[in-house]
Amino acid sequence: MGYIKILNLIKVQYLTKETFKNKIKQKTKIKMPVITKTISVETKKDTDLIDITNHVSAVLKSSGLAQGIATVFVPGATGSVSTIEYEPGLLKDIPEALERIAPSGINYEHHKTWGDDNGKSHVRATFLGPGIVVPFINSQLILGTWQQIVFMDFDTKARKRKLIVQVMGE
Repeated sequence: MGYIKILNLIKVQYLTKETFKNKIKQKTKIKMPVITKTISVETKKDTDLIDITNHVSAVLKSSGLAQGIATVFVPGATGSVSTIEYEPGLLKDIPEALERIAPSGINYEHHKTWGDDNGKSHVRATFLGPGIVVPFINSQLILGTWQQIVFMDFDTKARKRKLIVQVMGE
């Protein structure tokens, strides 16, 4: 879907200055529904990339909302949520690139603090961030043709993770 097409689908409502003032005087609250769900995933160790697009879409569909934003967030300091083209080449390229940026097998000050071995995991997660926001229109996530939402777990051991999906809109 091209950029121009997306703009044509967005419904924009403007309040006149007078209507806005009246709403303020009436102390009218404009409420927007917010739905929060969790996605459970089991990961392997050392930069496991998992396509969660269908899980996020399922949360969106169950919300009944037509347009708005979906936020996907990982509570924890050794995981990230992003988008990629989920294909075999990138599933190899991304861990290799991250190995060059925050390599395994070196001493991180974090290891001294906690006596563990996942300093690289924290550094990688910090660079990529814990979450993303994806708009949706007509109950469909607005993603590129080859773009999928992925959870990346950088920890040094397999984990069970809970991701938070929060959908808001109308």
